Amino acid sequence: MHIEVLDKLKNGQNVYGTCITSTGPMWPSAVKRAGLDFVFIDTEHIPLGRPELAVLCQQFRNLNITPIVRIPCPDPYLACQAIDCGAKGVVAPYLETTDQVLELVGAVKYRPLKGELLNGYLRGDIPMPSDLRAYTEKFNAGNICIANIESVPALDRLDSLLSVPGLDAVFIGPHDLSVSMGLPEQYDHPEFEKAVTHIIHTCRAKGLAVGIHFSLEPDRQIRWMDEGANIVVHSFDIALFTQRLTHDMNMIREAAGDKFRQEDGAGLIV
Repeated sequence: MHIEVLDKLKNGQNVYGTCITSTGPMWPSAVKRAGLDFVFIDTEHIPLGRPELAVLCQQFRNLNITPIVRIPCPDPYLACQAIDCGAKGVVAPYLETTDQVLELVGAVKYRPLKGELLNGYLRGDIPMPSDLRAYTEKFNAGNICIANIESVPALDRLDSLLSVPGLDAVFIGPHDLSVSMGLPEQYDHPEFEKAVTHIIHTCRAKGLAVGIHFSLEPDRQIRWMDEGANIVVHSFDIALFTQRLTHDMNMIREAAGDKFRQEDGAGLIV
């Protein structure tokens, strides 16, 4: 089932998912009911330890939902750790050099090889024995290698970054990209939209899947799908819970004649 997600991406099909931050045992079945293909588990910004990550990955895999994990930094050893926990996709943040992408490919596609020998194989300096190639392909079948493109230097080197063999997909980080461009959170700015469009078109031209993670209204996902994005990473559990609870409670307060003012994320009835 997990290989099916990678097959969908390689065929240019759409896959649908959300970001999960909660370790509560009822969340995986809730995600299953939404009919999602994958979950995005972020260990860069969310305080999740390896034991918690392993539990989440195993829970979602048992429900035939592909766990995709973002590691804290572009480190091949952390990528291997995520896969050891049960991740089937690995996202490395803030990639800006071809060496970083190559290291990610090595970790995701060529485990358990590491070090000087792996570097020689990846760079084509030495040929990989056919038996070893067959073994690593089987050992890592279905693993999805994903680069976070979220900075101006990455934009400037986009063609070379996306030309590294073994890369499967790109996640666009809208927040960090907008900040790097000097347009913090200005997601409707023409220059930001131009940059996102360029990334999406370049990915699809190279046969790579691409998605952008927004916690805002679904219209933004639809807008970028119309442009060519085929990975839908929509919102995350806390945002969805907050948005729905706020909506429902406002309806209830309005019916009761109470007023509500939100200050710094905290609601006060006045």
